Amino acid sequence: MGQEPRTLPPSPNWYCARCSDAVPGGLFGFAARTSVFLVRVGPGTSLGTPPFRVIGELVGHTERVSGFTFSHHPGQYNLCATSSDDGTVKIWDVETKIVVTEHALHQHTISALHWSPRVKDLVVSGDEKGVVFCYWLNRNDSQHLFIEPRTIFCLTCSPHQEDLVAIGYKDGIVVIIDISKKGEVIHRLRGHDDEIHSIAWCPLPGEDCLSINQEENSEEPEILNGKIITQTPVPKGCYLATGSKDQTIRIWSCSRGRGVMTLKLPFLKRRGGSMDPTVKERLWLTLHWPSDQPTRLVSSCFGGELLLWDLTQSWRRKYTLFSTSSEGQNHSRIVFNLCPLQTEDNKQLLLSTSMDRDVKCWDMATLECCWTLPSLGGFAYSLAFSPVDIGCLAIGVGDGMIRIWNTLSIKNNYDMKIFWQGVKSKVTALCWHPTKEGCLAFGTDDGKVGLYDTYSNKPPQISSTYHKKTVYTLAWGPPVPPMSLGGEGDRPSLTLYSCGGEGIVLQHNPWKLSGEAFDINKLIRDTNSIKYKLPVHTEISWKADGKIMAIGNEDGSIEIFQVPNLKLICTIQQHHKLVNTISWHREHGSQPELSYLMASGSNNAVIYVHNLKTVIESNPDSPVTITEPYRTLSGHTAKITSLAWSPHHDGRLVSASYDGTAQVWDTLREEPLCNFRGHRGRLLCVVWSPLDPDCIYSGADDFCVYKWLTSMQDHSRPPQGKKSIELEKKRLSQPKPKPKKKKKPTSRMPIKQESFDGNEEESIKENSGPVENGVSDQEGEEEALEPEPPCSLASVVSREPVIYPPDSLGPEKSKVTVNNKVTLLKKEPPKEKPEALIKKRKARSMLPLSTSLDHRSKEELHQDCLVLATAKHSKELKEDVSADLEERFHLGLFTDRATLYRMIDVEGKGHLENGHPELFHQLMLWKGDLKGVLQTAAERGELTDNLVAMAPVAGYHMWLWAVEAFAKQLCFQDQYVKAASHLLSIHKVYEAVELLKSNHFYREAVAVAKARLRPDDPILKDLYLSWGANLEKDGHYAMAAKCYLGATSTYDAAKVLAKKGDAASLRTAAELAAIVGEEELSASLALRCAQELLLARNWVGAQEALQLHESLKGQRLVFCLLELLSKHLEERQFSECKSSSPSYHDWTTGTEGPFVERVTAVWKSVFGLESPLQFQTALQKLQSIEYPSATNNTPSKQLLLHICHDLTLAVLSQEVAAWDEAVKALLRAWFRSYDAGNFTIMQEVCSAFLPKGCDHLRAKLGSPDTPAFKSLEAFFIYGRLYEFWWSLSRPCPESSVWVRVGHRRKNSVEERQYLDNASPEESDPEASSQPEPSEPADLRLTEESEQMLNACNELFSEKHASLQNSQRTIAEVQDTLAEMIRQHQKSQFCKSSVNDPERNEPEQEAERSPSNPQSQCKEEKNEPVSLPELTKRLTEANEKMAKFPESIKNWPFPDVLECCLVLLHIGSQCPGWVTREMRQQAQQLLQKYGSTQVYKRHCQTFSI
Repeated sequence: MGQEPRTLPPSPNWYCARCSDAVPGGLFGFAARTSVFLVRVGPGTSLGTPPFRVIGELVGHTERVSGFTFSHHPGQYNLCATSSDDGTVKIWDVETKIVVTEHALHQHTISALHWSPRVKDLVVSGDEKGVVFCYWLNRNDSQHLFIEPRTIFCLTCSPHQEDLVAIGYKDGIVVIIDISKKGEVIHRLRGHDDEIHSIAWCPLPGEDCLSINQEENSEEPEILNGKIITQTPVPKGCYLATGSKDQTIRIWSCSRGRGVMTLKLPFLKRRGGSMDPTVKERLWLTLHWPSDQPTRLVSSCFGGELLLWDLTQSWRRKYTLFSTSSEGQNHSRIVFNLCPLQTEDNKQLLLSTSMDRDVKCWDMATLECCWTLPSLGGFAYSLAFSPVDIGCLAIGVGDGMIRIWNTLSIKNNYDMKIFWQGVKSKVTALCWHPTKEGCLAFGTDDGKVGLYDTYSNKPPQISSTYHKKTVYTLAWGPPVPPMSLGGEGDRPSLTLYSCGGEGIVLQHNPWKLSGEAFDINKLIRDTNSIKYKLPVHTEISWKADGKIMAIGNEDGSIEIFQVPNLKLICTIQQHHKLVNTISWHREHGSQPELSYLMASGSNNAVIYVHNLKTVIESNPDSPVTITEPYRTLSGHTAKITSLAWSPHHDGRLVSASYDGTAQVWDTLREEPLCNFRGHRGRLLCVVWSPLDPDCIYSGADDFCVYKWLTSMQDHSRPPQGKKSIELEKKRLSQPKPKPKKKKKPTSRMPIKQESFDGNEEESIKENSGPVENGVSDQEGEEEALEPEPPCSLASVVSREPVIYPPDSLGPEKSKVTVNNKVTLLKKEPPKEKPEALIKKRKARSMLPLSTSLDHRSKEELHQDCLVLATAKHSKELKEDVSADLEERFHLGLFTDRATLYRMIDVEGKGHLENGHPELFHQLMLWKGDLKGVLQTAAERGELTDNLVAMAPVAGYHMWLWAVEAFAKQLCFQDQYVKAASHLLSIHKVYEAVELLKSNHFYREAVAVAKARLRPDDPILKDLYLSWGANLEKDGHYAMAAKCYLGATSTYDAAKVLAKKGDAASLRTAAELAAIVGEEELSASLALRCAQELLLARNWVGAQEALQLHESLKGQRLVFCLLELLSKHLEERQFSECKSSSPSYHDWTTGTEGPFVERVTAVWKSVFGLESPLQFQTALQKLQSIEYPSATNNTPSKQLLLHICHDLTLAVLSQEVAAWDEAVKALLRAWFRSYDAGNFTIMQEVCSAFLPKGCDHLRAKLGSPDTPAFKSLEAFFIYGRLYEFWWSLSRPCPESSVWVRVGHRRKNSVEERQYLDNASPEESDPEASSQPEPSEPADLRLTEESEQMLNACNELFSEKHASLQNSQRTIAEVQDTLAEMIRQHQKSQFCKSSVNDPERNEPEQEAERSPSNPQSQCKEEKNEPVSLPELTKRLTEANEKMAKFPESIKNWPFPDVLECCLVLLHIGSQCPGWVTREMRQQAQQLLQKYGSTQVYKRHCQTFSI
């Protein structure tokens, strides 16, 4: 069971009438997001046999799949149909998982789909506008039907009559149509008053199966259909069941067109708690009518329960609850789909999908749950295996829930617990406590940090200190001050560290999460006396021993701190983009020194591994800067999101990337081992199984977690070129974020799986950016409701407006065919009028009402005169005159002020009602009420510049108030700069600056602050820093550097300039750092710049960059030697040093003289190295730099640089007469190229530096027998030996230093003996494939080759042969032991799979046999290697190793047995050239030490 790949799929889509289906034989499918997942359901009888398995995915739709149905016709169970919101219906072959055919006939969202159970090639679909399409795939024909102008919710084809289709609508209407008669309505069934969720036909034709009294309905009055078609009687009739949101199930008689039974859902009290009062609104009522039980009906209920109704006794309403015996086996949320499945052993099962994100399988015989398939409703952000409860995998998901998966469960492949309380957001980070059982820390995208006890049902503890942004990483580590200052009993042994998106690392006390968490930046600043701005932190990782903490930063740097006070001991300047992940190698491996390996990944797709052993053990006083990695792992094509070391292998790493793949690496060899490409999205997390060395789990933004086996992968490295394009297309088929548009009110149930989706922020520590690999960084992700769901869903659904055409249209209009294409009429732009026709617009009247009243009829005007005369000449106004004046307010112009004010008020109201507040304001000004005008305008948001300009008339305080009110109004109108200007007019400078800053008008804010504030005001510095951080975030590095310089943060200015990483930016940054006195930073940046130029072969630019800093004098010498060596190799036609246009210095042109003399001459003439003291100073500087050892995958340019560093040390040592050091440096250079497997470079360097051999070094050395010199001499002879051997294999050897071609004379006795003794049996089988000398008798050895062959005695070192044999034995025994442990774990892990019928014996034997060929030396003789014997071998080899002197172990030596074999090959090709004594010595060494598997076959060639 453990060796089966597993898939944790996305959640089945919600609110779809039919989006899951199954066919006999055990194949089940369900729609999830934009694809369909296929599940093979087996009998699951024997222990260990999984009852189900996710076997594949149908990928092709670009939007949510809304319908899925199998063909239920024998012989074509492999066919299925899907409908999608992308407007297509696709027909698939599930065996090949490809589309057979498709159509895009619908113009609106498809809401229902069914494959006819009677017609083999008929697929019927309906959409939200009421349009039905019948599609016959065999003849590629279709029929368009428009039955009702209503939203279709579900449809089901009749299993008895091929032309009948039942359709359920949103408003509760159910119709049965005959598609053979153009969709003629046979019955219109009225009774439901809400959405029809499900329609099920009785599995038996006729109406004899139920004993229902059809003359009287038991509870409901008889409901007749709206339209009875007497011409088309239905023979025998049939029952139809419908489930509706109105909480009822109705059974209909098709023969009579009426309802015959109504079943009302019971309110079931939930076990373990009271029922949610809002549960009624969230009902989804789905049905299944069992084919073998026509008197029973299965339905869903309010809270996820399933009911089995007994239809035989309609008056009793009898039902049975599923899973009454098992607690907690029912769904906890509403059920959407039910589909039956008959297994191969004829077992009747029922599969259900629910809002609780579980797929459950029920045994219809017992009504008990057989198994549960959990699923994910969001991105799989984080994976973490418990270090205490082995096999317990925690999954952090974007649906607001944490899953705990017991991966070792034998009975249940998907034994999973879900935790949701207190989370309420996407879970982006997880971390188990290293020693405490069940203690799980989690972080969310809203900045929350909490602790769960997974063994209890209690809510989590939540830290009172929140991050301002997403929590990226959690890590347990030892407490640091101030939390570590208490006594042993007053503080926890481990505290929780969290890193958030705002760039801060917090330390939380797990004993008191309600207390304040501490920002460790303060401690870092105080301990290391840091003055500059600390970088934005993005990752934190503790070494397993708890003594070292690594922090990754946004600028790509990684800082290494030492407890207890977080002393900075090292900064790694390797990545130049945001660091996403850091991982330390495990402790307690077979090689303890590997625990110092630290792997890191960033946004630049390259993984770097650093070996920090030297730095950590040396504990430097000042921080060391590392710019060279120990290993470089290149291959991914997008950002690295997660790294995990194998707990089973030494130096094996798995990486997850945005390129959609996970990659396993052998880091020590820099080799890619296998590549997993099963995900359809960007990978976010990866973790190695703690028990199975072959098993890895990965999670991605495709809502999936995959368990996969490294041994089953077809690819060894990430896709490049065309393959990556294919993967990009695969990811493009994922749902894309829809643009935010104002949607028309739709009459369909909301697409829940998207409607709850927020914009999924990228969890990989980067703000939303451009589309990468075809998937935007802002991806729609489904947001889960809590398991105690709110009532928002139902309210959203119920409040949704539904727009129907008016019923008065009648049947004639309802038959109108919908056009396939809708043409929108474009409005023509208005034509311009000629200037002559444009009249001058007349100014708007200030008193329009009065003016209009003065233009009434003559009688009215006369009456005005009479009323005015009465009012003017009467001493006391009578009531009737006052009423007349009030009615005729326009007479206020001619009477007193009070009447005039009344007229102005009426006119002003008229202006406001007509939308002319400015005229109202002018009238108020005329009236003299300026204060009132200002207050009214401020309340209505209608202040203007004119009003504010007049405000001083109302007084100083009124003016201040008006300006502030106007500034607020301008802010609401997004006119922030103008608002700030008005604030400045009343001397509110700080408020104006803050307003501009908060709305990102930094340039304007700085201008105002510089002009109006003191130069030393802290606000100004804060402005610069904020502006700089914002510009840096947007990638405007040069402008950001100006801001940091303005804030006198010179260090940050140089750092931000270097972020671009190109040579020009690095050089400018280095110059800037030098100007401001940041010498160390300047040197580091100048070296980086030179290395960038080196890649482009710009030697002149590289030297100019190194000239920027005096401390890089030693590096200038290295680069000079590298340039001279590259020129030398290029002239010798060395391909890897060729370049299109290398920029060499003039001093590389002189080629005369020995190479070392040319180097020293250039150093003296160009770099001014004259005195031994100068040479000594340069030597000391370069000796402090160490480069990692090489591997086969080390790039040649990097290898040449490292070799030249060693060669520079050698030449400098010679100049100061330190010959011992010179020999050691030369040996390091030789061995570096030997390790890299680059023999050509080794020989070219040898010919350049030791053209005449090692004799001159022997003469200079006081004691030439030193181990280092012996090793150097051995490597020299080793290289010459190979050159000589290869010269023999050329088709036509020419005269050389090794072989002299003579004329065809055969008078030499030696030549005759050569011919007589040259027998084919002595030649090596492998060598025979190489071209042999055509005239061996014409070849004669030169004097030099004779000396070389005689010198081979130096290679036949007994001590070194014994040492190397012990080392090989130890390596082979360790490999065998590791393989035995893995096989033992595998056998323990897979015990239950022995009885699996799908796995035959040969496969099991293959699994049990060791995969390592080196471990099969005894198996070939059928003698199994026992553990005691292996242990004995290992002990003996280690004891031998301990006896060797350190001088021999410390210095490398060529493989002695390899040299023996080469010499024997030469002797077999050219007998007589190798002396008998040497051949015997070689054979003795091979016989004595060639017992390992590597040399056995070669020894057999020479009959040893």
